[in-house]
Amino acid sequence: MQQVILTSLKNSILAQESFAQTQGEVIIALVQQMVMTIRRGGKILLFGNGGSAADAQHMAAEFVNRFLINRRPMAALALTTDSSVLTSIANDFSFDEIFVKQVQALGKPEDLALGISTSGGSVNVLKAMEVAREIGMVTAALTGGLAGDGGAVGRAADFVLNVPSDKTPHIQETHLWVEHLLCELVEKEIFGDDARKDA
Repeated sequence: MQQVILTSLKNSILAQESFAQTQGEVIIALVQQMVMTIRRGGKILLFGNGGSAADAQHMAAEFVNRFLINRRPMAALALTTDSSVLTSIANDFSFDEIFVKQVQALGKPEDLALGISTSGGSVNVLKAMEVAREIGMVTAALTGGLAGDGGAVGRAADFVLNVPSDKTPHIQETHLWVEHLLCELVEKEIFGDDARKDA
């Protein structure tokens, strides 16, 4: 078991290091776009399935409440939390539509859609990304895979952050790291390091 622990830790670190080395410029560009979205009164819509749904909710909470500093809330919404909306859409239409209809109802051209898909192949995430682009929203994707393009979800996005790994746990661990990083950088860009500043 000790060897499993050490091997898992080593592989997780390698995935994050490889991601950071190859995706730094995209991270900065996405941060700048998120800052622009918030400053112009837009919001960030987040969505994914399973662990990625939990990530969407986690990230929305960091934006709306706080991350490292006390400051005014930033507009973010996870499309994974309203069980009545999710189950009614899935029941009346299709599970593939659960995020599409919410993006159609809530998305505006000044908003940003962030789809999270470990495989890059989640159909409901892909469909929501396509609809977001039709609305005129900026789209971003957190994906994984050795192909490097983020799969169908990545190809539908303006910004693709792809973890170059074929191990789902390490992709998800890297996603959590970059989600925290995005929150930290956006927070600092808008509010600086002063917790009292209300920019």
